Amino acid sequence: MSRIIFDCDLMKFPHSGLYHYCQNLGEHINKRLAETNQPLMRLYLPPRKKLTLTAEPHHLVEQKWHRLIQPFLLNCRIWHAPFQSGRILPDKKRFPHLKVVLTVHDLNVLHEGKPDAVQRKSLAHTQSLIDQSDAIVCISEFTKNDVLTHCSVGDKPIYVIHNGVGKLPDLTEEPVLYKPEREFLLGIGYLNQKKNFHVLLPLLQANPDLELILIGRHDDPYYVHQMRNQAQSLGVDNRLHLLGTVSEADKIWYLRNCKALLHPSLAEGFGLPVVEAMQFGKPVFLSTRTSLPEVGGEAAFYFPNFDPDSMQEVFREGMKAFESPIRKEAIYKNAARFEWEESARQYLAVYESIRT
Repeated sequence: MSRIIFDCDLMKFPHSGLYHYCQNLGEHINKRLAETNQPLMRLYLPPRKKLTLTAEPHHLVEQKWHRLIQPFLLNCRIWHAPFQSGRILPDKKRFPHLKVVLTVHDLNVLHEGKPDAVQRKSLAHTQSLIDQSDAIVCISEFTKNDVLTHCSVGDKPIYVIHNGVGKLPDLTEEPVLYKPEREFLLGIGYLNQKKNFHVLLPLLQANPDLELILIGRHDDPYYVHQMRNQAQSLGVDNRLHLLGTVSEADKIWYLRNCKALLHPSLAEGFGLPVVEAMQFGKPVFLSTRTSLPEVGGEAAFYFPNFDPDSMQEVFREGMKAFESPIRKEAIYKNAARFEWEESARQYLAVYESIRT
């Protein structure tokens, strides 16, 4: 296998799903390469001040002078650009021997109600990356269909490789930030309009014995403010807990101990929290939007709309169905579909198919 470089610029955002995507995929691809005595893939990392990874020989740290001179590309044969809104560093005119693989996680800008001008600008950038690429990987069939519908890929190969999900340890330490006083529902994700968490508040009204814990960065202060006001007007503010970013250990405790995971998102490229909750055998309740039905499969429960009465009915019937051993087995089985080892194998096959 020729030399591969994986652009991990997105790892400068340590609490994001894209950070874990880069970390896990890089780790598992290099594990497979090491097993066959092939050169390890180099990880092109952001400056050390933005990253806490222990230095490794296969790490390549970005420097300011790389904007002008890129000697590391001379023996590179595959450049993997991991995000449709990111960048492709190599100039194909200067490095014609080099092949580019682009991963497209989503075209969610089309599904978030953004202004037309914002959609056009985002699609134009993604199209520019596609034009520079030799192969395209989408992380879901839904995303692939979006790309084929809204972008021009020509005769370039386009693949679907689902993300893997690392097995979470079964930690038992109590959470540092907040320990709930009663049974609780859980939501994980950036707190913004796209995640749509505010539609869950009527469920607290209908279930006065439950709390709702939401963990994830407060991405939109105005949305957070609106949500707090709505909770207060519904009389459920004392049972709503917007914890923001938490430690990995705390996240695992909440996943392990929640009554259910609720993820009513309007747009997802994948849906990592869905699989993480299923690893612990938890029931998950999802919207029917974008990639979520593909990831949740038949093991999940789905809100057909966001009408409070309809959502309460789905939740009530779903919790009843969850008592079935068959349903619980299906949840664990669905989570097992998403393995980084398999994702790494498929990416290596893509690299091999286009290398010169």
